[in-house]
Amino acid sequence: MSGFSPAFERLGAALAAVVLQQQETLAEFLPREDWSADLTARSYASGGVTVRVSLLGSYAARERTWLWGWANPQFGDEHPAVRPTLGIRALGERLEIPEFTTPEVDLGWYEGPAGHGGELIAMAAGGVLGGGGYIGAGYDGGSAYLHVDDPQAPPATWDPVPVPRLLMNAVSLFPHEPRLTLARLLSHHRVPYREGDGVTEIGFPGGGSARAHFDGLGRFVDWEAELSPAGL
Repeated sequence: MSGFSPAFERLGAALAAVVLQQQETLAEFLPREDWSADLTARSYASGGVTVRVSLLGSYAARERTWLWGWANPQFGDEHPAVRPTLGIRALGERLEIPEFTTPEVDLGWYEGPAGHGGELIAMAAGGVLGGGGYIGAGYDGGSAYLHVDDPQAPPATWDPVPVPRLLMNAVSLFPHEPRLTLARLLSHHRVPYREGDGVTEIGFPGGGSARAHFDGLGRFVDWEAELSPAGL
């Protein structure tokens, strides 16, 4: 059973496929080689590419906790790398999402498919901010999570082919509302769709269509697609 709040689970479900697609786009743009970061300058460099970043927070492996950048005494609200992320906390206050407002989140209960529960908080936080994606920067004892806030990082573009894979991967992480996960991905790319009893019908820009099927419990069970050459 999840230890996350229902509000966090719903937000994560809404954002998961969008974030996973953006992470794939970021991976193609930003080499994951030897890296360096200067958080005061809000810069992260890897493989000859330098991007502007902000600090989401960090995950401590031994304690199994997530610590927000604004709650870390080394940084705080006024740090240049933290200020751009404060909208996450404001959203958490408005929507009553405790994972976004609790300074240090206990994740010792998490036993899900992600490497650790902090990864899911980073996913949701990165999804709220949009932008180029997020980076997990490992250090001795855990990982810092940086949000890529740089116009040179390309946004993910619409491609119907990986949609069922993205949906299945997203639902494995945030399983409670698969139809919301799909709807948010389609809306993000302004792809028209219509929801019916157990099915979401999708019209692809430029031609082609698909039908996503869900069972009586709302679980994603099948994908049927007809792709025209223009829709590929």
